[in-house]
Amino acid sequence: MTEFDTIDARILAALQEDGRLSNVDLGDKVGLSPSPCLRRVKQLEDSGVIEGYRATLNRAKLGLGLTVFVGIKVDGHRDVNANALQDTMRRLPEVVACHLVSGEADFLLEVVVPDLAHYERFLVGTLLKMPMVKDIRSQFVIRAVKERAPLPLGHLAAEAPKQATKLRTKRPGRTRTRRLA
Repeated sequence: MTEFDTIDARILAALQEDGRLSNVDLGDKVGLSPSPCLRRVKQLEDSGVIEGYRATLNRAKLGLGLTVFVGIKVDGHRDVNANALQDTMRRLPEVVACHLVSGEADFLLEVVVPDLAHYERFLVGTLLKMPMVKDIRSQFVIRAVKERAPLPLGHLAAEAPKQATKLRTKRPGRTRTRRLA
């Protein structure tokens, strides 16, 4: 894991909340001037901690009113079958998330489609035709209570070393140290 300090944690939290913050506004929010703030954001991007920026779209307003969690059991538990399934899932636009899981299913998919008729066509026309699929269990979302929430970052701030920063007072020759929280 990459080393983070409390400023990094604040930057990440602020960008998760609003990825369109200007560098000046972000710096104000985390207590940095624009240049050091931009430098830190660039480091977080270059290290892969920040993978990208995107718009969050309203599924219902786009006519994508049905979300289904689909458990898939792979036939034979062979690597070739699991790899083929993973490759296929990456190409299907209806599958917005695919996880290798433990338990009854081998994979858990999040599928987003306009309605039940579209899901039926996806299920029958795509998923059930896959030779490596042994079993499929669908769970329909009635209502999303919490989704696309920011990642929890409290552990970063708790583990971050406390940085001491020197702050100048108005009297020449006098400095004081304050810990950044």
